[in-house]
Amino acid sequence: MRTNPVKRLLKAGKPSVGTWLSLGSITAARFLARAGFDWLTVDVEHSLVNVETTTHMIASIADAGCVPLVRVPSNRHDHIKRVLDNGGFGVVVPMVNTRQEAQDAVSACLYPPHGTRSVGGGVHALNFAASPADYYARANDELLVVLQCEHIQAVRNFDDVFSVPGIDAVYVGPNDLAASMRGPDGKPPHPDVFNQALADILAGAKRIGVPAGIHTFSIEEAKARIADGWQLVAVNSELKFMTDGAKQVIDGLGLGKGDDLAKY
Repeated sequence: MRTNPVKRLLKAGKPSVGTWLSLGSITAARFLARAGFDWLTVDVEHSLVNVETTTHMIASIADAGCVPLVRVPSNRHDHIKRVLDNGGFGVVVPMVNTRQEAQDAVSACLYPPHGTRSVGGGVHALNFAASPADYYARANDELLVVLQCEHIQAVRNFDDVFSVPGIDAVYVGPNDLAASMRGPDGKPPHPDVFNQALADILAGAKRIGVPAGIHTFSIEEAKARIADGWQLVAVNSELKFMTDGAKQVIDGLGLGKGDDLAKY
């Protein structure tokens, strides 16, 4: 049975870099799975992708030797079970704000006696190059359980929420975290206040011994985050790579439309 190299990198205290797939494109997944990233996350929360397409994307990533993760639409047992049964090497669970929510997410990922995931399916074993029996016996050791800290409430209660056994990484969604910190006037938090929240998350993760991850938007930012101790680091998305590349051409040719692409 294949092992999960990302899980081992994180346990060893090393960084692991990937990107986000938001377009629901199997072909894009095939190409990026061969680009050299450690992992790719299929975003099912904020995209048009359905379960069947997600399954084919996961398979394309796994067959290329990359690690396929899936961000589920919400912290529900059926969402988590379905993407794991269809071959995901791990899940990213959004908006986890309480200890009970963290416990529920971990439980949905793991087979008994450590969790409540039910037994079934066959695609999961195929992606791990295993027999179903081997998969059921070893899946708990290989699946990556990533919970998102993306609300100030979760930051304030960090140790209580994310010290639940079975969590492999805590991952920050910067946009939602900033949105949760808006004042009564709707204005975003001051950069210093927001950066302090990120520092609190990183410190909390180090304190409880759980790797911290974050989404970044440039090579420079990714390098800086890794230097600070963030381990599970995403850089942009396939959509951002496409629009950034197009903007570079448009600007380079002086066509005057590059600013229209900068918003995506």
